Amino acid sequence: MTSDHDRVRPDGGIDALDPPPTDVMDEETLKPETLAQNAPRLETVVQLLNHPALARVYVYVCYWGPVAPPEIMEALDLSKSTTYEYVDRLVDLDLVERDDSTRPQQLTADPILIVEQYVPIVITPTVLHALALQEVDEDVAYFMDRYGIGKLIAALRGAGLHFAGKTTQRMVATDIDVRETEAMMLIYALKPALAVGRDHDPFFEYLFPDVHDEMDLPDLDEISGAPAHSSYPDR
Repeated sequence: MTSDHDRVRPDGGIDALDPPPTDVMDEETLKPETLAQNAPRLETVVQLLNHPALARVYVYVCYWGPVAPPEIMEALDLSKSTTYEYVDRLVDLDLVERDDSTRPQQLTADPILIVEQYVPIVITPTVLHALALQEVDEDVAYFMDRYGIGKLIAALRGAGLHFAGKTTQRMVATDIDVRETEAMMLIYALKPALAVGRDHDPFFEYLFPDVHDEMDLPDLDEISGAPAHSSYPDR
């Protein structure tokens, strides 16, 4: 693990890489107790990457918490049973903290940051939001079904560079090896994740260390698909 976000590659890190130096995998790193300590964190990330609907609830709580389950139901258009099922799973994964001392209960979540030095892979709430958009956006769902999470992250990085004026849609398509029409539709489908992430993801700069403050993105209330804070009167 490293916080050196200058290692993030422009293409999102989807290409095959040389293996890391052997001295990285030392005896200390490979101790069974060390691997066991890291296991829950890996399981947590896998759960979110494999369940975009769950990731969607996590991102909402992370960005807008403290929130109550009824607020999640309203904002994400979920049934009561589904909302509580997802909340319970997120609590069990230690992703969401539930305060039962108030009625209704209040939920909060800390943002996730995973930066792997030698892959490189970067997972932040912005990435999870992009993944979760497939639940509500057909273009993102199509892209995920065809190409998977690796190229989605690459496309997210490309979209950020595009909105910063550093690259064209055609260049993004070439960089990540998809059709230009697919790159174009996805770049604009990812606008909500970028717009919300820029304002609410404390690790947004890890994805865009070079252009995080240069993107030409609309305000959240001007873009469809961006999760808005609940308008509950007691908040």
